[in-house]
Amino acid sequence: MTPDINKILYATDLSESARHAFGYAADLAAKYKATLTILYVMENLNYTSEVQVGEMVGRKTWEELKRQKQEYLVQKIQDRVETFCTEMATRHDSYQLLGQNILIERGNPQEVILETSQKIGADLIVMGTHGYNILKDALIGGTARKVVRNSEVPVMVIRLPKKK
Repeated sequence: MTPDINKILYATDLSESARHAFGYAADLAAKYKATLTILYVMENLNYTSEVQVGEMVGRKTWEELKRQKQEYLVQKIQDRVETFCTEMATRHDSYQLLGQNILIERGNPQEVILETSQKIGADLIVMGTHGYNILKDALIGGTARKVVRNSEVPVMVIRLPKKK
């Protein structure tokens, strides 16, 4: 039975590993004529940092600074994602499907990836992994592992090839 893949969610942190995984996402999207949604998740400050900074500058000032910074970051990341996509598009014909859906969200990466997958009705999630761990050759990275464990759809986790 051939899988019915119409929507692919590609989660990226713009790392070298993610760039490598992008090739798989783009090729699969071209092969299946699927929509490719590119997702970048900006992590929130932890609660303690949030409270400390808010107390230092004042709650109202902190909220305004966060709003301004969010707007700046969204534009900066949007530019980075688009540059990344353009760069990848020059490497292979199947990358010409870019400019479809680029999402930039805030929150916990694994939660946002899973929520976005459900929201868009993804049939497949593609992501790279760093595998930063003492046992990195045996385990995948924390975010990828949590997505694999909790996803309702297949997840393709791509590691960088070993350097020769």
